[in-house]
Amino acid sequence: MNAATVRHILDTMESMFPDAHCELNHSNAFELTVAVLLSAQCTDETVNKVTADLFRKYTSPADYLAVPLEELEQDIRRIGLYRNKAKHIQNMCRILIEQYGGDVPQEHDQLVTLPGVGRKTANVVVSNAFGVPAIAVDTHVERVSKRLGLAGWDDSVLEVEKKLMKRVPRDEWTLTHHRIIFFGRYHCKAQNPACHICPLLDICREGKKRMKTSQIRKDKERSSTPKRKIN
Repeated sequence: MNAATVRHILDTMESMFPDAHCELNHSNAFELTVAVLLSAQCTDETVNKVTADLFRKYTSPADYLAVPLEELEQDIRRIGLYRNKAKHIQNMCRILIEQYGGDVPQEHDQLVTLPGVGRKTANVVVSNAFGVPAIAVDTHVERVSKRLGLAGWDDSVLEVEKKLMKRVPRDEWTLTHHRIIFFGRYHCKAQNPACHICPLLDICREGKKRMKTSQIRKDKERSSTPKRKIN
């Protein structure tokens, strides 16, 4: 894919979602880290409902360690995999207190060593909390990148990230991450993407395939419909 096509994709997404942003509610780096940890295999909407109460009850790493694990589990029970996530949160908080004075580290290499914090979570935290350009590849970013040809169908999540970092200007990494998420969440959905009104249909291999299949289906339906006789 040439640079002009990449620029066209980025500019189109900017025009569609100029206000794209992180939709996980948080007020500091610690809350963001907890929220992203909870968001694995869960919608941001559900996470925000849970953290509305959670962040009022727990304001520091020490607060999460002051309650039994079972109590924290109940506080986040609406979240998928809540038992494992509760363990991760308490273990992470223990490390933050013992090694970082209760603060979330700003270095990516340090973040990924925390329990429950993978590469995607670390990228979200460094970019949104500390202003370091990064592209976090979640399910939306992966899907959209592959459909538009920004990455290969068989690319791993890390390969998708590396290709986006290579093709997108560094100072646009964070904004591009948010815009691709909005594009995938509200337009190019996993099921029933809005291909028929998509401004990127002309360069989208998935969209062209879907539209062609849809047209073939319509043609078959028309050809199988009995014609009315005119008296």
